[in-house]
Amino acid sequence: MGKTDSQKQNEKSGTTEVPSSGLDKVFKLKQNGTTVRTEVIAGLTTFMTMAYIIALNPNLLTGFGAEGQNLWNGVFLATCIASAIGTLCMAFLANKPFVMAPGMGLNSFFAAVTANIVAMTGMTYLRSFQSALVIIFIEGLVFIVLSVLNVREKIVKAIPLGVRLGIGPAIGLMLMNIGFGSNVGIYSDKGGPFYAMRDFFGSLTAAFAKESMGDGYNMMILTVVTMLIGLFVIIALDHKKVKGAVLYGMLAASAVYWAAEALFFEINPFESLKTASFVPPFQDMVDTTLFKLDFQGFAEIGWFTIITLVITFCIIDMFDTIGTLVGTASRAKMLDKDGNMPNMKQALLSDAVGTITGSVTGTSTVTTFVESASGVEAGGRTGLTAVVSAILFLLCIFIAPLAAIIPAAATSSALIYVGILMLGNLKDIDFSDVSQLVPVAIMILAMPISGSIGHGIGLALISYTIIKVCTGKAKEVSVLTYILSFIFLFKFFVAL
Repeated sequence: MGKTDSQKQNEKSGTTEVPSSGLDKVFKLKQNGTTVRTEVIAGLTTFMTMAYIIALNPNLLTGFGAEGQNLWNGVFLATCIASAIGTLCMAFLANKPFVMAPGMGLNSFFAAVTANIVAMTGMTYLRSFQSALVIIFIEGLVFIVLSVLNVREKIVKAIPLGVRLGIGPAIGLMLMNIGFGSNVGIYSDKGGPFYAMRDFFGSLTAAFAKESMGDGYNMMILTVVTMLIGLFVIIALDHKKVKGAVLYGMLAASAVYWAAEALFFEINPFESLKTASFVPPFQDMVDTTLFKLDFQGFAEIGWFTIITLVITFCIIDMFDTIGTLVGTASRAKMLDKDGNMPNMKQALLSDAVGTITGSVTGTSTVTTFVESASGVEAGGRTGLTAVVSAILFLLCIFIAPLAAIIPAAATSSALIYVGILMLGNLKDIDFSDVSQLVPVAIMILAMPISGSIGHGIGLALISYTIIKVCTGKAKEVSVLTYILSFIFLFKFFVAL
């Protein structure tokens, strides 16, 4: 009797079959050619690359603590809880290794909306924050309805195949841009933030960089060395087929960073642990964010503004999520021959549940994180990867100070490496077809520069539609693609 595909894959990877277990039945580990150990490492890897969101999200939503420690604590707990619940839904409903958390970009937009509500209504920041949460709640309800009715899945299929194939490489460039760029910012007596690619590698000379960064130059050197060491450790381990190469590379980079801080900067990298509190501030959450949807304050915003904001949040979140799911699934070979991902409906429904959970606990839109690609690269193929990450998010309610000591430079190594690998999907695009070449080229440029997956996809759809019309192939464009292109044109060019 011949061997199954999973048996052959296990032999190739050096693992052996194990008797069927409960985990295998739930997550179909054998069917997906993976093991418990691989999934655990993948879950750890994904979590470590996105653990920054635990502190960064409450910072962004509260003006880096300017709105009070109580609100900061409430948003912190909401971030951990909503991320965990949304991710668990992804694990058990869709059985996918994707992890969710409050989306970057969306949280900054939410903070700006909250500040505008303060200006428009004269309400306090806290009450404006609670009113803005109603917008997120409505967005989640809309997404649940659209997911149940398969509308969101139809939207995915309306994206032309060439554009779908280009989403992965575009996200890859975005990850590389984050890793080399905005993931680590250095402050000094000359101001800041200073970034590795723009201010270090982009400087005319090393002397000019040193002069520009002042006393932050040496820390920038450590940052660059750390991310490069981590990157090449990952490459070396992956070349040797070491499972969990990304995770081990981040740990190696962290060790280098901590040692250098102690030896050359006389900084104790674990100093913050001495005074850290491991007691979750649940009372602050109850007082500020938990089920604190302010419908009365929401009504004071004005219905035209409300409708505009709900539509804007929906568009950005929808295409950010679709782009992340399709791009990451493509890298993991989870797409079928038509470029569609199995269980897409369940994955999108999980995203909607995560968003509603975020609104009632106290955070902005929860969406699938692009950093999930790091776990996929570490071998994650099932919902067990997501379960591991979700458990770690819940543990961070109690051990957040431990997550905070992982240097951002170490996570940059993972982001850069995964981004490089995702460029490989460019080979599947027909560059002789201008209706694929131009949209993909625009998208892979727009995504890292704008910082928005959704906006990159929107520009690709617009260019695809215009090219088809101008080349006499208008009938090849589906009605839904025309509608999506028009929606993005309206969003980009009509000021409301």
